[in-house]
Amino acid sequence: MIPLLIYICIFTAAFFIVTKVVHRAAAKDYTSLKTVTFGDESAVRPNRAAGVISILTIFLLWGIFTGSSLLPGFLHAPGPFVGTSTFTYTAQVEGQAPDDATVTVVVHPREVDTDAPEVEPGDGFAKNDSAAIAQWRTGLINVARNDDLTKQDGARVIAINGEKIAPGETVDVEGGSVTLTDKGTPNFAPTRGWQMEPLYLPSPEAVWTRSIEIVQDGFRNFTLVEHLGYSLFRVVVGFMLGALVGIPLGYAMGLSDWFRGWFDPIVEFMRPVPPLALIPLVIIWAGIGESGKIILLFLAALWIMAIAARSGVSGVKISKVHAAYSLGASKWQIMRYVIVPNSLPEIFTGARVAMGVCWGTVVAAELVAAEQGAGMMIMTASKFQNTDIVIMGIILIGVIGFGIDMLMRWAERILVPWKGKG
Repeated sequence: MIPLLIYICIFTAAFFIVTKVVHRAAAKDYTSLKTVTFGDESAVRPNRAAGVISILTIFLLWGIFTGSSLLPGFLHAPGPFVGTSTFTYTAQVEGQAPDDATVTVVVHPREVDTDAPEVEPGDGFAKNDSAAIAQWRTGLINVARNDDLTKQDGARVIAINGEKIAPGETVDVEGGSVTLTDKGTPNFAPTRGWQMEPLYLPSPEAVWTRSIEIVQDGFRNFTLVEHLGYSLFRVVVGFMLGALVGIPLGYAMGLSDWFRGWFDPIVEFMRPVPPLALIPLVIIWAGIGESGKIILLFLAALWIMAIAARSGVSGVKISKVHAAYSLGASKWQIMRYVIVPNSLPEIFTGARVAMGVCWGTVVAAELVAAEQGAGMMIMTASKFQNTDIVIMGIILIGVIGFGIDMLMRWAERILVPWKGKG
């Protein structure tokens, strides 16, 4: 919740600064303020300042909540407690006066092994204790292990730092809290702070360092380039096969009522089925080899491309067709000069969506006995809790997917310059 609030505050501040101050100051005449954006996609362009600030904000939040060394200390969110904490527990035995003892807890970094400190036992039947607990972890403290009177003698903890406590209740102490278990044993939980544990979210520099190591040494007997190359190959082949089948199928459905009636139930039935649900069936049909992965990606792209082509054909204005007929055009000329050009914008949009779905499916496709690929690398790293490798793989998949999308946008601008212009 706190990161979301910070993100919203940064977004709001950046919006007003860039749009209300910088851009307004840059506008020098009335003409520069005139633009038509409603119904004209070509008039809307990404605000580059907003894009840069958005990316920097994500990395800023990442660094704030992981204690990154790339940021000054005053920008770090409160971290987990590390140091020495003490609390006093009060033990009571029926027929005797309550006795107090002090517990010294050393909270140490998770990667550093630390022994519990030695303490003087003190007087009375309740003896002083000590424990060593790693940050972000909790630890049961068996305070009765060295007491003269134990649970077998009826001893029980009734207070922490003078505050009465019962099984299941919690008392806040310096550097953490103490909860009494159902069996009456104090459980010390150090303060976690707002920062994420590296097991769940490592810092940006940790991910960068691990990325350099994998670039130099590889991962599971393959270089990083080979892993990404295999994933890219599978996605491109699966997408191309889906486009080669889906586009002609979509054209047929858009031009023929028979094809529309025959294939529409099949396409509409398969469209909402997630590709991940097809994995067991693909394994049964095609095995666990490379062909199974290609088939899964082919099915992920097929229905999207078919619907995109069908929509493109159905969206052609009938007035253009009538105008071509009135000029003496044949059916093939109408197909070549009217139907295909006017349906290409929808097909390119579908292709971008299909490529994104394929990238999202390749991780699951490479779960099926793959020895190479970004998805295999991510899943193998997750089994050993190598979160830095998982994040590295996710970032690389996102960067490559974004690059492919930008490449397809560029091709769309070159091949379909009339998109959005009626």
